[in-house]
Amino acid sequence: MKIFVESSRALPFVSVVVAFRSGSAHDPAGKEGLARTTARMLRRGTAGLSADDIEDTIDRLGGEFAADASISTTSVHFEVIRRNLDRFADLVAGLIGAPTFDEAELARLVREAQAEIVEARDSDRALASRAFRRTLFAGHPYGRRVAGSIASLGSIVKSDAEAFYRKHYARKNALVAVSGDVDQAEAEALAQKVLSRLPEGELVADTVPEPTGPKGRHLVFVDKPERTQTQMVVGGLGTHPHDADHTALVVGNTAFGGTFTSKLMEEVRVKRGWSYGANSRIGFDRRRESITIWTAPAATDAAACLALELDLVKNLRKDGLVADDISFVQSYIRRSHAFEVDTARKRVHQPLEEALYDLPEAYHAKYLERIAAVTVESTNAALRARIPEDDLVIGVVGTYEQIGKDLEKAIPNLADVTVLPIDFE
Repeated sequence: MKIFVESSRALPFVSVVVAFRSGSAHDPAGKEGLARTTARMLRRGTAGLSADDIEDTIDRLGGEFAADASISTTSVHFEVIRRNLDRFADLVAGLIGAPTFDEAELARLVREAQAEIVEARDSDRALASRAFRRTLFAGHPYGRRVAGSIASLGSIVKSDAEAFYRKHYARKNALVAVSGDVDQAEAEALAQKVLSRLPEGELVADTVPEPTGPKGRHLVFVDKPERTQTQMVVGGLGTHPHDADHTALVVGNTAFGGTFTSKLMEEVRVKRGWSYGANSRIGFDRRRESITIWTAPAATDAAACLALELDLVKNLRKDGLVADDISFVQSYIRRSHAFEVDTARKRVHQPLEEALYDLPEAYHAKYLERIAAVTVESTNAALRARIPEDDLVIGVVGTYEQIGKDLEKAIPNLADVTVLPIDFE
């Protein structure tokens, strides 16, 4: 068990994260959503306390508690005023170490999670993201929804949650980050108390393979009636923090679509007024993640906007950036970095993140140093090597009858088209 500590006496609060190196990538086939369901059940009952008792205790002690899962991790977070820290830690030790997985509570949680999936259909951005990831990571754990599907959630029973809990909730699989009004010795004792009821267990291996992504250009269109505006995401496989050119690509992507004055924003919003927002983003996880370009043009502008984005990507790889672009981004990142480390909680999350995601040593500590070392040549080489152009997924939410054919014509060398209903799983 690794413990990370960042002390600060500025406020009488203590924040704790208990993170397990297991997430939805470990969900069994047909039981997608199990990792998240197991995490959320921690708050639904523990030895001697019902769900209502737990809520009352959290409120009475003036604290916050949350548990959730992502693709590769499960995190439990709590924060409480210092004078109630010991009692709140005792509560959390029980929630983590002795959950009851009450069947009535599990059934209620499953219904709530299924309702959340239905409600998410109202979010065009969420639909576009889901369609994009399902296509880009087809057949890979990264392409599955962390929340699961209505059918998979309905198949989860008490024994499933108990089995997942027994395998993944162990001290050797856990990392702890403590920040706030504590010193090193107090934080270490606190971590021991919070995990005191967990078994020693084993470190759970991450056996997820590297994703490969589809070849060619693929349009996946979520057909939603009467849409006057679209949500559009264009992207493919991107970088990994262990790539030698990772930092150079971060700089290049920031110049292209990572600021309000980026080239993407300038072309899409400022010059043409096609989308209020236009940005590109590089994701990361333990395996290679996606690089994405997001816009939300009006339906009447969607085809032209998409054609422009594809041209911008082509020209970015061909012509690259110039010295002024690089120096501006380096200055921007250096100035904005203060907001990444301005609280103890943010600072302690950096080494925690490095350990959770197997990032390079001192990834955050030497971040600005690596940014400063980036050159025009290294940036343009990274853009040519890492920005996908031929192997792309284009995810769109709109009304297919209105704009579908025009979008298809806007994509040269289009390999295939998939049209999905809004209730696709």
